[in-house]
Amino acid sequence: MTEPHLPLDVLGPPLHHASLLPAIRRANAAAGARIVVLDDDPLGGQCLHDVPVLTYWQPKVLQAELERSPMFLLVTNTRALARSEAIGRAAEVGRALREATRASGRTVTPVWRSDSTLRGHFYWEMQAFDAAFSPPSTSRPVYVFLPYFGDGGRYTVDATQYVLQDGALLPAAHTEFARDPAFAYTRSYLPDWLEQHSEGRFRAPDVVSIPLAELRTGGPTRVAEVLGSLPEGAAVIVDATADADLEVFVAGMQMCDTPGRRFLCSGAAPFVRVRAGMDPRPPLAPYELASEGSTGGLTVIGSHAERTGAQAEALLASSPVVRIELDLARLAPAQRAAEIARLSQEASRRLAAGEDVLLQPSPGYVPGAEASIADALDAVIAALEARPRFLLVKGGTTAGHVATRALGISRALVLGQLLPGVPVWRLGDESRWPGLPLAMFPGNVGTAESLAEALTLLRGG
Repeated sequence: MTEPHLPLDVLGPPLHHASLLPAIRRANAAAGARIVVLDDDPLGGQCLHDVPVLTYWQPKVLQAELERSPMFLLVTNTRALARSEAIGRAAEVGRALREATRASGRTVTPVWRSDSTLRGHFYWEMQAFDAAFSPPSTSRPVYVFLPYFGDGGRYTVDATQYVLQDGALLPAAHTEFARDPAFAYTRSYLPDWLEQHSEGRFRAPDVVSIPLAELRTGGPTRVAEVLGSLPEGAAVIVDATADADLEVFVAGMQMCDTPGRRFLCSGAAPFVRVRAGMDPRPPLAPYELASEGSTGGLTVIGSHAERTGAQAEALLASSPVVRIELDLARLAPAQRAAEIARLSQEASRRLAAGEDVLLQPSPGYVPGAEASIADALDAVIAALEARPRFLLVKGGTTAGHVATRALGISRALVLGQLLPGVPVWRLGDESRWPGLPLAMFPGNVGTAESLAEALTLLRGG
């Protein structure tokens, strides 16, 4: 099937209307439910600010958070797992959250934060979670997919996912993201993608789409009508080229009063913000990122996206950063310990001297080596003797490993955004480096200069 490129003028502004966020907040308050964002990697805070994030899901931990926070992120990191493992983890989280919900007496609205370039387990983990979390007598949910992410250049038009790349809107299946070794796909038209992804559990002709024209002319009332008419277990694709389109959808979903109707929504970062009724906030100012100490900052690259390579080279060309490479040829068991010791000692010495360090794998990426590389990078960071002044991790899977394994984070706070799409956590007291700012930079976000801009901000520039 030929999938056309789109002209950029399709991204024109939506019809002008007052923000619907106040109405969404009022509806959330009336419902009284806690919003729990299940994040398949640690980047779900890309559009949020001042929100707690948990990396563990013991029932008592979840109960305590439900009792004190109207909304929080729960990093399941399922994108780093094989499908069978992701399904098992989703069910485990569902059981834990069910127990915590009963103990706390709170009601919970689960929301999935997923990848805007269609990489992940999506339907499979949503179904496994719901089977474990919801009572057996509950009606089947309506599954809603909203992968739009404007700050990352991802747009949904006519139920097709597009990626802004080199000044052109390309169908997502024509980009490098569709060649991901774990989540390859061949369709950008989302009903076809969903049929392919679900292995036929959803059939493309049965998938319902809500196009821009209906959102922008019919408003929330029209959305409520469409959603109210759907059968149990239906799948819905929502068009969006602006955050305001998400506001219309969420307001309409809240208006839907069909008895027993439930919605399980999987969206990119902007949907999470709008679902919570949270106002957008500008990027963090340098003073909000301040971290004490005279050591250098540490940047860790695990992503193998083409864009990441260009960003790393631009950083080295424009900034006084020392690159230290993990030699992929020395990750065999006989050499691994020595290689990790070499890297951690050199990085510690450089950081203690006040130099900024870039730690990344050597060229020659081999598909399927992600786990071995991530383990080695974790081990290097865990062995550092010097505490860096800040830490930036490039790549969602790498960030998830570093947060839980190398730094021991169980609870942190999403401060806001360093750059659009780049969240910053403030590490909790239980972590290895309490109070440290940790910037998580997706592998597929930003221009060639964005990584250098991020380090300038973290340095206080």
